[in-house]
Amino acid sequence: MTRITLVQGDITRQSADAIVNAANSSLLGGGGVDGAIHRRGGPAILQECRALRASRYGKGLPTGQAVATTAGELDACWVIHTVGPVYSQSEDRSALLASCYRESLKAADELGARTVAFPAVSTGVYRWPMQDAARIAVDTVRNTPTSVEEVRFVLFDERAYDAFATQLR
Repeated sequence: MTRITLVQGDITRQSADAIVNAANSSLLGGGGVDGAIHRRGGPAILQECRALRASRYGKGLPTGQAVATTAGELDACWVIHTVGPVYSQSEDRSALLASCYRESLKAADELGARTVAFPAVSTGVYRWPMQDAARIAVDTVRNTPTSVEEVRFVLFDERAYDAFATQLR
């Protein structure tokens, strides 16, 4: 059974087999978690992302999917990039958000990762309400068969930490 833990802090400072990046579809860096991972991880991550864009993902990584690259200078072996959906009040996109977690765990299993650190996908500029995002994330991880031994949700602030802690109870 996968152990789920919570940490309040900076995901780029985590030691894990894989760190999940809340990426944008271009895979070429951006703001928030994506920008922080690219900055701290160094140019090797961007180089592999450019290669992915030149080959399999010419139009970008589709929402809800995941792909792995090196972790560069991060204290991890891999970065698993996943593109979360933008929140919409008029359309239920929760299946796409759940897919980010499932597909990231699938990628982790293919890599042989035993520890995976996740951010709160889609809760930044994509505006997903934190309580709902926490519910989807925790439920999806609990209900996805995986060989990953520990999923660590690394939450940037107290509000996010509290939302995830509520879902774990």
